[in-house]
Amino acid sequence: MKTIAILGSTGSIGTQTLEVARANGDIRVAALAAGKNIALLEQQVREFRPKLACVQEEKDAAMLRGALADMDVRVVSGMEGLLETAVLPETEILVTAIVGMIGIRPTIEAMKAGKDIALANKETLVTAGHLIMPLAQQCGVRILPVDSEHSAIFQSLNGESKKEISRILLTASGGPFRGKTRADMAGVQVEDALKHPNWSMGRKITIDSATMVNKGLEVMEAKWLFGVTYDQVEVVVQPQSVIHSMVEFQDGAVMAQLGTPDMKLPIQYALYYPQRRFLSGERLDFAKLGRITFEAPDTENFRGLSLAYEAGRAGGNRPAVFNAANERAVSLFLDRKIGFLEITDIIQEALESVPFQDSPGVEQILEAEAAAYELIGNRWR
Repeated sequence: MKTIAILGSTGSIGTQTLEVARANGDIRVAALAAGKNIALLEQQVREFRPKLACVQEEKDAAMLRGALADMDVRVVSGMEGLLETAVLPETEILVTAIVGMIGIRPTIEAMKAGKDIALANKETLVTAGHLIMPLAQQCGVRILPVDSEHSAIFQSLNGESKKEISRILLTASGGPFRGKTRADMAGVQVEDALKHPNWSMGRKITIDSATMVNKGLEVMEAKWLFGVTYDQVEVVVQPQSVIHSMVEFQDGAVMAQLGTPDMKLPIQYALYYPQRRFLSGERLDFAKLGRITFEAPDTENFRGLSLAYEAGRAGGNRPAVFNAANERAVSLFLDRKIGFLEITDIIQEALESVPFQDSPGVEQILEAEAAAYELIGNRWR
């Protein structure tokens, strides 16, 4: 029996993690944390009977306490609640499926408490990888990637030495606008950007896929997870989303992980690593598939990827500024306050305007986030 806690239980990764727990029957859910989807969280608590439930706002916590008065569960809120969820003594693995830099502090405290991390909160490594990876080693805990691409790399490295990596080939679907020019994308609407051709994901990450910002964030994450340089991480567009990523070694051999586009596979692999369990679902039919194609990424029309490489190579607080500016720009786009192409324009402006700081601690990372938010807020109120 494994005992887990989930930060972000009502989101796409969180709900699929609970599907994995439901299907296997030997995962105990000790704690659930969500944002504002109180109705779904109540359903999850009633089914999985955690010891602790956390929500973002205290007013929602009070409402949830009333709704769950007949159950033996404690309801907490805010950052204090997230931290309590992260360090719950009986938890072995913390699934960090929460969105944003709010995931940094709970992840750090969980590692200090000896918890392994099933990492779906990419912002933690993107903005604080220089803090997280040494701390994981110091605390003797494992960071088990949940992103499909990073899980594929992790699986491809099984039994291999990271020192022998030549390149990481990070695959991308190309999103809904693959092959389009900036002129083609000038009138893109929210509904168009949310139509991902292969994956079912949350709204924010789906927009990030459309701009290729998500792939840029994954490049930064891969740099820290696998101890490589940015020059060793190459993005390859693979439109069928069958090859989830590859590793090329010094002798020229390439290892790849293939499968149908189903996030439950990397989630389950992280929870049971190094064991593999049966997972129901569609299997690859290579005869039906026919072919797998590859393209170079279009960094001229999809500037999010090239800006990510620039921010990553600059280091310091640049990745935090990149991430924060993107979060706010995507929110503005989803609220129909800016156009699709303005997302990357806003990111570039923030990178040029927020002062640089080298080797930031957690507080400085959060200050960079606040500075980017303020810059954008002053312009788009």
